[in-house]
Order: sequence, then C-alpha cells, then structure tokens
Amino acid sequence: MNKQTETVLNYHNRTKHSLERYAKGPESIDWEDQPDQFRHFSGCEIIKLPLPGAELEPLFSDLDNPETIPAKPLNLPNAGLLLELAFGLSAWKQFGPSRWALRCNPSSGNLHPTEAYLVSAGNDFIQSGVYHYVSHDHTLEQRCQFASILPDSGILIGLSSVYWREAWKYGERAFRYCQHDIGHALGALRYAAATLGWSVELLAEWSDDDIAKLLGLDRDDFKKQEYESPDIICRINTHSGDQPLDAQALLEAAQTGTWSGKADSLRAYHMYKWPVIDEISTAASKPQTEEQEWQAAQQPVIESSCTKTATQIIRQRRSAQQFDGKMPPMPQTDFYRMLAAVLPTTAAFELWRWPPKIHLFIFIHRVEGLAPGVYALPRDHNALPKLQAVTLADFDWQKVSEALPLYHLLAGDCKQIAKTLSCHQPIASDSAFSLGMVAEFSETIQAAPWLYRRLFWECGLIGQTLYLEAEAAGFRGTGIGCYFDDSVHEILGFKDDKFQSLYHFTVGKPLEDKRLETLPAYGHLKT
Repeated sequence: MNKQTETVLNYHNRTKHSLERYAKGPESIDWEDQPDQFRHFSGCEIIKLPLPGAELEPLFSDLDNPETIPAKPLNLPNAGLLLELAFGLSAWKQFGPSRWALRCNPSSGNLHPTEAYLVSAGNDFIQSGVYHYVSHDHTLEQRCQFASILPDSGILIGLSSVYWREAWKYGERAFRYCQHDIGHALGALRYAAATLGWSVELLAEWSDDDIAKLLGLDRDDFKKQEYESPDIICRINTHSGDQPLDAQALLEAAQTGTWSGKADSLRAYHMYKWPVIDEISTAASKPQTEEQEWQAAQQPVIESSCTKTATQIIRQRRSAQQFDGKMPPMPQTDFYRMLAAVLPTTAAFELWRWPPKIHLFIFIHRVEGLAPGVYALPRDHNALPKLQAVTLADFDWQKVSEALPLYHLLAGDCKQIAKTLSCHQPIASDSAFSLGMVAEFSETIQAAPWLYRRLFWECGLIGQTLYLEAEAAGFRGTGIGCYFDDSVHEILGFKDDKFQSLYHFTVGKPLEDKRLETLPAYGHLKT
C-alpha cells in the first residue's frame, strides 16, 4: 500500500461517526459568523446575464429521451439559463429577521462549497476566456481574457470546492461532504443541459493541476485558508457543429491570457484549523489519466407520470426538513420509477464514464405492495454475488420485481433502526423509505487513491436524481451525510472494508413549516 492510499484509508476511518462519538468538528459554532456563501472577485469585468426565470417547453418526463428535445442555440440567454438551472437560486426562505437562499444544486448544511466557472472557447456571444458564476447576482465575472484565437468548441463548465466553507460547521468530515456536493452539482448540470437539448461530456482525463491552471485556481488570488480545490471540468455539447476541443491550446490560452480579480474574503473568523483536510486533498489529488469509454447500454425506463415541465421540477427541488410519519404508503409505481431512474442504463447517467461502484441498501417503511424491511438494489449485476458473499447469512436475496434488480433481504419494521443509523434523525424513519449508498471500496481505493473522491461523486449523482424524481412524484427527498458508518456495516454484515457506506438518502411526504416565508429566487434583481 503506497503512502497516498494509506492516507486516504486513514482519513476515511478517522472521520467515521459512531454511536460512541462523532468525527472531530468545531466545539462551538457562531451562527452569526458563517462564511459568505457567495464568492466574488473584486477587480473583474462583470457580465450581466439576462434575467433568470425563463420557462422551457420540455416536460420532466421528456428528459428520459433527451435526444428528442430540440437543441437551443448557444447564446448568452441560454448559457445563463444553463447556469441558473444548475447552480442558481431557486428561492429565499425567511423567518423573522433571518433570510437565506436555496439553490438548484443542494449542499450539506446549505453551506455551498462548490464554485462554478464558464470557459468560453471561440464563441461569438462572449469573449473567449474564463468566467466565474455568481449565483446571487446571476452574473459572470471575467477572470481571464484569452489573447489567442481558438476554434469555436463551445463552452466548458468547471467545478471547484472551498473546503473551509464546509469545515466551518462539519470539521474533518467536511471533505466527504464537498465531494457529495460535486456529484450533486454534476447531476444538476446534466438536468439543466438536457432541458436545453444539450448534453454534458465529463472530461475525465484531465488532472487536477490542469483544471487549476485553466480556472486560475493555482494563482495567488485567494486567502490562504479560502482556496478552491479543482474537481471537475465538463464540455457542454450543444449539438450545433462545435469543433473538436484542443485541450492543450486551451491551457496555453489560459497561461498566456490576461487575468484579473482577487477573491474577496469569505469574512468568517477562522477559529478552528483542520490540517487533515489538506492532507486528504493532497493524497486524493487526480493526475492526468487515460479513461475507458464505458457506457451502459440504455434500457427502457419505467415511465414517469409527472406532467410538469423540467424547469418547474428543477426550481421546486428542496431538501425536506421533516416528514409526515403517518403518510399513506407510497404508490409502488412511483417507488419503482425512482429506483429505475438511478440505474446506470438511464439517460441521467450518460455522462458517467465508469462502471457503477455504488449500490443501494433500502429500508422500506411505507411502500404499497412491499412488506417493510431491508432490500437491496445492486446497480451492476456483476456486484450481486459479491454483495451476497459479504452480507448476513439471514438475508434471503429474493428478487421482487421483473423490471428492476430489487431484492428482498429481511422482513420487519426497520423504522427505529433507520433512524438510529442516520444519527437518530426522524427523517430516516418518518419517510416512505430511506437508504444507504454502499461503495465497492477497498479495491477501488487501492487501484488509485483519487478514486475515493469519485465514489462520493457517484453518490451525489444518484442523490440528485432521487431529489428530482421525488419532486416529480409529489414527494420530497433529503440527503443524509450524518450516519454511524460501522453500525451500518454491522447491520448489513460487512466484516471488512470491501464495502463501505458513503451516503444516506430518504424520501417521504414533507411537512411544511408554516412559520417560514418563501420569497422569489431573484426578486432582488427586479427592484
């Protein structure tokens, strides 16, 4: 085992929650001193995007077959709409004097460590260069103007993480949550692009160093503890005759371009230091790689009954805070649709370049026609015998659906177990179902330490799909990052780290807090 792999495994074990103790976090939190959720770069040219809120025609159900959606032209309004639907504000909530923003891409603790950048290469609607997206203002800040002339190869979207934003509340476990958020943001980008008739190509070969060079993250433009760590670069395929992307020419354009702007301070006081996050970030950094062109053969998906537009569903997505524990059973067709949507054979996972490594263990509480108990959804048929070999001998592994790889494991009321495992949170038991996302872990990490991050990205991508599918079915979802890691493994029968639980999720009927006022997402731009 090399040093990087050892660092990753040590970090993962160190940051597990247990029934006896939680992972290391701040001893106290000053809620009046939260980090600024909206990064700005002073000294940049500001490009105002057209007013957000435009509706598009495609229904949410149309996104099952994105090839049937006519492609919109690549122009400033549509580029702005892509950014809004992926990373923009969806609403404001207010309670007394407190007011906070909700976004289309979810985030642990609503802290939003993910930053988004648009890279223009030879477009005629905006100067070629690198732009930072400010979701609060719905503007672009021009960080770099390219001097060289590039072929028109469309636009790229880059994602990065400000670890300290998340660590302010969650301490050492924050690195995990930032990776979840990247997966959610990638899913949000996919759905936003599909509504425009576009698709997302994940440029999986790029190294972190090259992403940093392109986005300007390697520059001395950030406060030391508020730096951004490079994560993902994607090309948006607008299906309008874009030229092939010359990655080397693009990097050279960034290196020779004119850069401007300095990151404003995120303002909160740095009371606690978390050096282990810097250690894991370095150990899990991604080099340049050669990636396989893997893609699951698409299969017909269980049809959605949703009649709302895709833009409506995207903008109404919320994280439920409380569920109705006395809800009637969820219709089986809705439940099966949600599970079918997260299989790698669906359009939502067209951008994912690798065989699935994440599988679902589900605690069913209230689903029509299915007995309460524990179930499993292996997302790759090759994983089935591996999962059967490492789980409890009492599990019966009886297939319960012809349409899905869904297996019954154990019958019984699991509401209290689900609640306890998810840090005693009632949202895991008052729901229709909750689940743990279990990763093929040790072999994956030993193959390459940076794949630790990719496992969380896959979890976030699954979570984003479940969020939107829940909304489309008239329910609501919530991602759960707080769970007792090894207690989950004990319940399932895992004896070692071949498989590890990396994320929890729950879906049910939300109870609305009538004390909260909901305000328009961009009402502040119209006044």
